[in-house]
Amino acid sequence: MNKYSIQSFIQETAQKDERNDLFELEKEYLLELNIKNQTVMIKKGAMVAYDGDVKFEREGMLSKGVGNLLKKAISGEGTSMMKATGTGRVYVADYAKKIRVLYLENETINVNGNDVLAHEESLKSDVKLMKSMAGVVGGGLFQVHLSGTGHAAICTHGDPLTLLVKPGKPVYTDPNATVAWSGNLTPKIKTDISFKTLIGRGSGESFQLQFEGDGWVIVQPYEETYGTAE
Repeated sequence: MNKYSIQSFIQETAQKDERNDLFELEKEYLLELNIKNQTVMIKKGAMVAYDGDVKFEREGMLSKGVGNLLKKAISGEGTSMMKATGTGRVYVADYAKKIRVLYLENETINVNGNDVLAHEESLKSDVKLMKSMAGVVGGGLFQVHLSGTGHAAICTHGDPLTLLVKPGKPVYTDPNATVAWSGNLTPKIKTDISFKTLIGRGSGESFQLQFEGDGWVIVQPYEETYGTAE
Protein backbone atom coordinates (compact mmCIF):
# COMPACT_ATOMS: atom_id res chain seq x y z
CA MET A 1 0.00 0.00 0.00
CA ASN A 2 1.33 3.43 -0.92
CA LYS A 3 2.18 5.34 2.28
CA TYR A 4 0.51 8.44 0.86
CA SER A 5 -2.73 6.72 -0.17
CA ILE A 6 -6.06 7.74 1.32
CA GLN A 7 -6.33 4.33 2.98
CA SER A 8 -2.94 4.81 4.66
CA PHE A 9 -4.04 8.20 5.93
CA ILE A 10 -7.26 6.74 7.34
CA GLN A 11 -5.43 3.92 9.10
CA GLU A 12 -2.95 6.35 10.62
CA THR A 13 -5.50 8.84 11.91
CA ALA A 14 -8.53 6.62 12.68
CA GLN A 15 -10.07 6.71 16.15
CA LYS A 16 -8.94 3.98 18.54
CA ASP A 17 -12.03 1.86 19.25
CA GLU A 18 -10.25 -0.32 21.81
CA ARG A 19 -9.99 2.61 24.22
CA ASN A 20 -13.07 3.17 26.35
CA ASP A 21 -12.08 5.05 29.50
CA LEU A 22 -14.35 7.96 30.33
CA PHE A 23 -11.51 10.46 29.72
CA GLU A 24 -9.21 9.19 26.97
CA LEU A 25 -6.49 11.17 25.20
CA GLU A 26 -7.18 10.28 21.60
CA LYS A 27 -4.43 12.62 20.42
CA GLU A 28 -2.14 15.07 22.17
CA TYR A 29 -4.58 17.85 21.30
CA LEU A 30 -7.83 15.87 21.21
CA LEU A 31 -9.77 14.40 24.12
CA GLU A 32 -12.28 11.57 23.74
CA LEU A 33 -15.09 11.35 26.30
CA ASN A 34 -16.79 7.94 26.44
CA ILE A 35 -20.11 8.86 28.02
CA LYS A 36 -22.37 6.03 29.20
CA ASN A 37 -25.68 7.27 30.58
CA GLN A 38 -23.95 10.10 32.38
CA THR A 39 -23.14 13.80 32.18
CA VAL A 40 -19.79 15.46 31.58
CA MET A 41 -19.12 19.18 31.70
CA ILE A 42 -17.22 20.54 28.70
CA LYS A 43 -16.03 23.99 27.72
CA LYS A 44 -18.52 25.84 25.58
CA GLY A 45 -17.48 25.57 21.93
CA ALA A 46 -14.93 22.79 22.55
CA MET A 47 -16.90 19.94 20.95
CA VAL A 48 -15.48 19.04 17.53
CA ALA A 49 -17.37 15.77 16.88
CA TYR A 50 -19.52 13.14 18.54
CA ASP A 51 -21.45 9.94 17.89
CA GLY A 52 -24.26 8.17 19.71
CA ASP A 53 -27.18 9.70 21.57
CA VAL A 54 -25.72 12.75 23.28
CA LYS A 55 -27.51 15.98 24.16
CA PHE A 56 -25.76 19.28 24.75
CA GLU A 57 -27.12 21.96 27.07
CA ARG A 58 -25.50 25.29 27.82
CA GLU A 59 -25.08 25.95 31.50
CA GLY A 60 -26.86 28.99 32.88
CA MET A 61 -24.74 32.07 33.58
CA LEU A 62 -25.81 32.21 37.22
CA SER A 63 -25.41 28.50 37.92
CA LYS A 64 -21.90 29.06 39.28
CA GLY A 65 -22.67 32.18 41.26
CA VAL A 66 -22.55 35.93 40.83
CA GLY A 67 -18.86 35.76 39.89
CA ASN A 68 -19.78 34.06 36.62
CA LEU A 69 -22.12 36.91 35.74
CA LEU A 70 -19.46 39.45 36.69
CA LYS A 71 -17.02 37.62 34.42
CA LYS A 72 -19.27 38.31 31.45
CA ALA A 73 -19.19 41.99 32.22
CA ILE A 74 -15.42 42.26 32.61
CA SER A 75 -13.64 39.63 30.55
CA GLY A 76 -13.97 37.26 27.62
CA GLU A 77 -12.33 34.51 29.60
CA GLY A 78 -13.85 31.17 28.70
CA THR A 79 -15.36 29.82 31.89
CA SER A 80 -18.72 29.08 30.25
CA MET A 81 -19.45 25.36 30.29
CA MET A 82 -22.07 23.11 28.77
CA LYS A 83 -23.44 19.71 29.72
CA ALA A 84 -22.98 16.65 27.49
CA THR A 85 -25.48 14.00 28.57
CA GLY A 86 -26.34 10.57 27.22
CA THR A 87 -24.40 7.68 25.70
CA GLY A 88 -21.75 8.08 23.02
CA ARG A 89 -18.33 9.44 22.25
CA VAL A 90 -17.64 13.16 22.35
CA TYR A 91 -14.41 14.66 21.01
CA VAL A 92 -13.29 17.99 22.44
CA ALA A 93 -10.35 20.29 21.76
CA ASP A 94 -9.36 23.92 22.31
CA TYR A 95 -7.33 25.72 19.61
CA ALA A 96 -4.81 22.85 19.32
CA LYS A 97 -3.69 23.38 22.92
CA LYS A 98 -2.08 20.41 24.64
CA ILE A 99 -4.44 18.46 26.88
CA ARG A 100 -3.62 16.92 30.24
CA VAL A 101 -6.04 14.66 32.12
CA LEU A 102 -5.94 14.79 35.92
CA TYR A 103 -7.72 12.49 38.36
CA LEU A 104 -8.69 14.09 41.65
CA GLU A 105 -9.22 11.82 44.68
CA ASN A 106 -11.04 13.97 47.19
CA GLU A 107 -8.66 16.77 46.21
CA THR A 108 -8.91 20.37 45.06
CA ILE A 109 -7.26 22.28 42.26
CA ASN A 110 -7.57 25.85 41.00
CA VAL A 111 -7.48 26.37 37.25
CA ASN A 112 -7.42 29.53 35.16
CA GLY A 113 -10.96 29.78 33.79
CA ASN A 114 -9.81 29.70 30.18
CA ASP A 115 -7.83 26.48 30.64
CA VAL A 116 -10.59 24.14 31.84
CA LEU A 117 -11.55 21.83 28.97
CA ALA A 118 -13.80 19.26 30.66
CA HIS A 119 -14.57 17.65 33.99
CA GLU A 120 -16.82 15.00 35.44
CA GLU A 121 -20.10 16.21 36.88
CA SER A 122 -19.05 14.61 40.17
CA LEU A 123 -16.49 17.38 40.67
CA LYS A 124 -17.81 20.49 42.34
CA SER A 125 -17.03 23.56 40.27
CA ASP A 126 -16.99 27.09 41.62
CA VAL A 127 -16.05 30.14 39.54
CA LYS A 128 -14.32 32.82 41.57
CA LEU A 129 -12.95 36.29 40.91
CA MET A 130 -9.42 36.69 42.20
CA LYS A 131 -9.29 39.23 45.00
CA SER A 132 -8.01 42.68 44.06
CA MET A 133 -8.32 41.87 40.37
CA ALA A 134 -11.72 43.33 39.51
CA GLY A 135 -10.22 46.49 38.04
CA VAL A 136 -7.48 44.79 36.04
CA VAL A 137 -7.89 44.52 32.28
CA GLY A 138 -6.59 41.33 30.69
CA GLY A 139 -6.51 37.58 31.30
CA GLY A 140 -6.18 35.57 34.44
CA LEU A 141 -9.03 37.29 36.28
CA PHE A 142 -11.16 34.25 37.02
CA GLN A 143 -10.33 30.87 38.44
CA VAL A 144 -12.31 27.64 38.57
CA HIS A 145 -12.08 25.80 41.88
CA LEU A 146 -12.56 22.06 41.25
CA SER A 147 -12.99 19.75 44.21
CA GLY A 148 -14.01 16.16 44.92
CA THR A 149 -13.28 12.92 43.09
CA GLY A 150 -13.27 12.55 39.33
CA HIS A 151 -11.49 13.38 36.10
CA ALA A 152 -10.68 16.84 34.80
CA ALA A 153 -8.91 17.93 31.62
CA ILE A 154 -6.89 21.13 31.39
CA CYS A 155 -5.20 22.77 28.40
CA THR A 156 -1.87 24.49 27.92
CA HIS A 157 -0.10 26.26 25.09
CA GLY A 158 2.99 24.11 24.72
CA ASP A 159 4.51 21.93 27.43
CA PRO A 160 3.64 23.06 30.97
CA LEU A 161 6.14 23.59 33.78
CA THR A 162 5.24 22.88 37.40
CA LEU A 163 6.94 25.09 39.98
CA LEU A 164 7.10 23.90 43.58
CA VAL A 165 6.10 26.44 46.22
CA LYS A 166 7.82 25.97 49.57
CA PRO A 167 7.47 27.81 52.88
CA GLY A 168 9.62 30.92 52.84
CA LYS A 169 10.27 30.60 49.11
CA PRO A 170 7.37 32.28 47.24
CA VAL A 171 6.90 31.88 43.50
CA TYR A 172 5.84 34.75 41.22
CA THR A 173 4.09 34.22 37.90
CA ASP A 174 2.62 36.22 35.05
CA PRO A 175 -1.20 35.89 35.33
CA ASN A 176 -1.49 35.36 31.57
CA ALA A 177 0.91 32.41 31.70
CA THR A 178 -0.51 30.83 34.86
CA VAL A 179 -2.58 27.71 34.23
CA ALA A 180 -3.34 26.04 37.58
CA TRP A 181 -2.24 25.73 41.18
CA SER A 182 -2.85 23.49 44.18
CA GLY A 183 -6.10 23.97 46.01
CA ASN A 184 -4.49 25.07 49.27
CA LEU A 185 -2.76 28.09 47.71
CA THR A 186 -4.34 31.53 47.34
CA PRO A 187 -2.39 33.89 45.06
CA LYS A 188 -1.82 37.49 46.03
CA ILE A 189 -1.30 40.41 43.68
CA LYS A 190 2.21 41.83 43.59
CA THR A 191 2.54 45.16 41.81
CA ASP A 192 5.93 46.26 40.55
CA ILE A 193 5.94 48.88 37.83
CA SER A 194 9.65 48.33 37.29
CA PHE A 195 8.82 44.98 35.74
CA LYS A 196 7.00 46.73 32.92
CA THR A 197 10.13 47.20 30.85
CA LEU A 198 11.61 43.84 31.80
CA ILE A 199 9.02 41.10 31.31
CA GLY A 200 5.68 40.41 29.73
CA ARG A 201 4.04 41.23 26.44
CA GLY A 202 0.51 42.29 27.35
CA SER A 203 -1.22 44.73 29.65
CA GLY A 204 -0.38 42.70 32.78
CA GLU A 205 3.39 43.23 32.97
CA SER A 206 3.13 45.56 35.97
CA PHE A 207 1.66 42.93 38.30
CA GLN A 208 2.34 39.31 39.10
CA LEU A 209 0.70 36.54 41.09
CA GLN A 210 2.52 35.69 44.31
CA PHE A 211 2.18 32.15 45.64
CA GLU A 212 3.23 31.44 49.21
CA GLY A 213 2.97 28.30 51.33
CA ASP A 214 3.42 24.64 50.44
CA GLY A 215 2.12 23.55 47.05
CA TRP A 216 2.68 23.95 43.34
CA VAL A 217 1.77 26.16 40.40
CA ILE A 218 1.63 25.28 36.69
CA VAL A 219 2.73 27.78 34.04
CA GLN A 220 2.83 27.61 30.26
CA PRO A 221 5.40 29.06 27.82
CA TYR A 222 2.81 31.46 26.44
CA GLU A 223 1.01 34.60 27.60
CA GLU A 224 -2.63 34.09 26.83
CA THR A 225 -4.85 37.07 26.12
CA TYR A 226 -8.61 37.11 26.02
CA GLY A 227 -11.08 38.74 23.74
CA THR A 228 -14.15 40.79 24.46
CA ALA A 229 -16.99 39.07 26.26
CA GLU A 230 -20.01 38.04 24.24
